[in-house]
Amino acid sequence: MVQNKTIRVDKDHPDPDIINQAAGILKTGGLIIFPAACLYGVAANALSADAVEKVFQLKQRPRKNPILVLIKNTDQLDGLVKTIPDKARILMNQFWPGGLTLIFDVTDSINPKLTAGCRKLGIRLPGHPVAKALVNSVDFPVTGTSANLSGRPGCTKTDMLCPEIIEKVDLVLDAGPVKGGAGSTVVDITCTPPRILRQGATPAKDIYACLKN
Repeated sequence: MVQNKTIRVDKDHPDPDIINQAAGILKTGGLIIFPAACLYGVAANALSADAVEKVFQLKQRPRKNPILVLIKNTDQLDGLVKTIPDKARILMNQFWPGGLTLIFDVTDSINPKLTAGCRKLGIRLPGHPVAKALVNSVDFPVTGTSANLSGRPGCTKTDMLCPEIIEKVDLVLDAGPVKGGAGSTVVDITCTPPRILRQGATPAKDIYACLKN
């Protein structure tokens, strides 16, 4: 671990000065490793083509794989997505913030790199206090992809991070171990009925029950 890039942060009550330091890095196109509910992730300005390119290079991620983003509130969907279907509102009201990523049709303003050219984008409202504070500290959505080389396992602790990842980021926010697991459940709400693309933290049965009521 490169110690001078790593700052310990309280997992429940992150220091605002530390969060502001991280926000400054994001605003200038830098990369931050941060804790989410299940795994550590890589945050960058999702609206910056250069910052998104850095994320792809960092992870050695195939260009055909889109990158999900984190937002601070549902108002931030304006300008990002074309429409918010009624069923999406139902799911957001029930499960956000938390382990559910919703796939929306995006506006033409969204960088096609982020969506791998498919014009659909996964969006989530984070529940982890550090991730939430980080996203709340800036006026743009941030990337929420896991902090690992593509195809490698995700990291639940900072000492699991690959040295190649550490070398290329600007700051690591270390909040100790996170719970691990499958990450967020991914639901495509651009189709009727909505379709679960990946089972994760939010059980499918809960999603179907919510949509049925």
